[in-house]
Amino acid sequence: MKNLLFIITAVVALVLAGCGKSEPSRPAIESVESLVANPERLKDLRAQCKADHARMGDAQCDAVAEATRQRFMSGGSSPYASDPVPPPAAPVSSPAGAGAKD
Repeated sequence: MKNLLFIITAVVALVLAGCGKSEPSRPAIESVESLVANPERLKDLRAQCKADHARMGDAQCDAVAEATRQRFMSGGSSPYASDPVPPPAAPVSSPAGAGAKD
């Protein structure tokens, strides 16, 4: 009888422990690839990370920073690529002995 009471008490304790409040879950972290493909969402998340980094979490804000870096450094066309800077002109050499003083 004593063992039965112990088992029931243990089961009740386990059930009550399982029903406790869980910590609030954070939304799933969006991947870098999805953020690179969706610039509007990237802009929203950048603003949220800037406003409240602790609430957003390090992992999400790191993904936002990496997506921003990838978009910035992507190999897309540059407005400066069509008008390159011309190479400098070759130096003009003077005739031999023309500038020599005795």
